[in-house]
Amino acid sequence: MAPAAGMRPSPDALSVVMDALSRRLADRFSVSAAVREQHAHTLTWIQNQPPDCVVFPRDTAEVAEVVRLCVRHGAPIVPFGTGTSLEGHVNAPFGGVCVSTERMSEIVAVHPEDLDAVVQPGVTRRRLNDHLRDQGLFFPIDPGADASLGGMAATRASGTNAVRYGTMRDNVLGLTAVLASGEIIRAGGRAKKSSSGYDLTRLLVGSEGTLGIITELTLRLHGTPEAIAAGVCPFPSVAAACAATTATIQCGIPVARIELLDALQVRACNAYSKLALPEVPTLFLEFHGSDAGVAEQSERFGEIAADFGGGPFEWATRTEERNRLWQARHDAFWAAAAMRPGARPMSTDVCVPISRLADCVAETQADIAASGLVAPIVGHVGDGNFHCLPLIDMADPAEIAACEAFVGRLVERALAMGGACSGEHGVGQAKMKHLEAEHGAGAMAAMRAIKRALDPQNIMNPGKIVIP
Repeated sequence: MAPAAGMRPSPDALSVVMDALSRRLADRFSVSAAVREQHAHTLTWIQNQPPDCVVFPRDTAEVAEVVRLCVRHGAPIVPFGTGTSLEGHVNAPFGGVCVSTERMSEIVAVHPEDLDAVVQPGVTRRRLNDHLRDQGLFFPIDPGADASLGGMAATRASGTNAVRYGTMRDNVLGLTAVLASGEIIRAGGRAKKSSSGYDLTRLLVGSEGTLGIITELTLRLHGTPEAIAAGVCPFPSVAAACAATTATIQCGIPVARIELLDALQVRACNAYSKLALPEVPTLFLEFHGSDAGVAEQSERFGEIAADFGGGPFEWATRTEERNRLWQARHDAFWAAAAMRPGARPMSTDVCVPISRLADCVAETQADIAASGLVAPIVGHVGDGNFHCLPLIDMADPAEIAACEAFVGRLVERALAMGGACSGEHGVGQAKMKHLEAEHGAGAMAAMRAIKRALDPQNIMNPGKIVIP
């Protein structure tokens, strides 16, 4: 029986599933309360909803075995990578079985001459890059957290250098997945392009585990740049920083990263990461290329920044300095959290056309001030994507309601400017109600039809993206 909204599998059916999994997987099956809580957490106003059990398969065949067992008895399945997603993707609102890819952590093959790698989904981006470093290669997608590559594909993640290297959509060449029937399929491949058939790779990348479980990935790699330079540039206002960003992109400067921190976020990073930056809106930047190319890009950006009142542009050329700078940026979430101990940072994101970025950020800052929330802003502004991090007391229903209302207004504002309700966090549970406003009724009907076709029993991560 398919789990409907508000329905869990019957106790008898669940007992059969759990008994079979326990016998089959032994110590790779757990009903521990601590393990179940660890595999269901969310940084939204939605409470944690743990699964009934957690399993740790080692390969595609074992995942297929688990799925076939669950589909026979109508038990929901929730895939899990490292649990770094932010919108309730790994919650189990109907209970069921969490399928962790933690033990699926093999780097299967690297093909340096073809600039690709084949990995299991539990490999993290940091581990892959450590493996690639001596070969002069790297995988560029950098969402900040050391996420699993399977989870990054499932949420169509991006990050600080998407402006130069694209998102997971652009860097997954192929994949293996287990569908809701238990059938194993291969989509895409190692060829850099194909014009044959439906693009199932891109259908599954970003599907958040609602159409199947990704069990292997073929990823596009890139050569390590000859030279890398990073720096920071303060601005008199967020509007000036955004305008400089827009001008930089429009001038065709191939910046690798361009990140905005508002004054409040800079203050938080100074305290948390022991920096001494001026507490004003600031851009963090990185340039990749040859020595001459990087120098030219940096000089040109400095000229643009000065046109908008920015500067001085301070370089961080040594590897240690550059790593410290980007570690501070990646720690922005925790730096914000430290501003209000005991509060939960409710990170949310939107994306707008870059020409509307300054307006959207300015209106959002005014909204934050009017609402009384404490909410630093940080963003991958080179592609129009920015994040707000409201700090909320989860014991205060009024604050939770104020945060949810603020996120709703933020999404409405972005959509009115031709944007998206999420640039990289994905939908999960928290953004479902905004999808129709972004995509329209016809597109939502098509999405529901796809869900029904591939998951007729609605067992694959139910309660996320669409209700079939």
